[in-house]
Amino acid sequence: MRVKPEILSCEQIAQTRIFRVEQMQLRFSNGEERTYERLRGRADGHGAVMIVALDERNNAVLIEEYCAGSASYEWSLPKGLIDAGENALQAANRELQEEAGFAAKELEVIAELSLSPGYMSQRVTVVLARDIYPSSLPGDEPEPMRVRTHPLSDLLALLREPNFSEGRALGALYIARDLLMERGQW
Repeated sequence: MRVKPEILSCEQIAQTRIFRVEQMQLRFSNGEERTYERLRGRADGHGAVMIVALDERNNAVLIEEYCAGSASYEWSLPKGLIDAGENALQAANRELQEEAGFAAKELEVIAELSLSPGYMSQRVTVVLARDIYPSSLPGDEPEPMRVRTHPLSDLLALLREPNFSEGRALGALYIARDLLMERGQW
């Protein structure tokens, strides 16, 4: 078993409304020392969810939202923060209603993913939502989101779309597809 590096110091060097940047001085088991930086979420955060919502034909529900990081509109899966007092399944059903206008009768945690664990601490809980039906809640988005579906059976076509690039969403879709195939629910 590998021995984790010793944290010699950890200092917050920047903070925004959503993120903190920490600088860490580490000593590895071989004596080497290095400075690392990591991006942390809000201290009061309760985690986040990403929802693979499937209709009766195994089409995944996608939402289109403006992404400041890429400065473009991108298609992805519904997702959002877990509020205080919620568990991942409750948050997933709420976010699905707020962002896509659907609720689900069946919800299941199927994975936990990170985007870049080398410098980010954030993880997202992936929830499979089945037996969906129309239901909406007011959300906190600045504009209405466009909603569409895409066949879970043709993920390569989705990957070829110029405005679908989120790696976590693609990973979540493949995990859901393979899990359903493994269970014989495809």
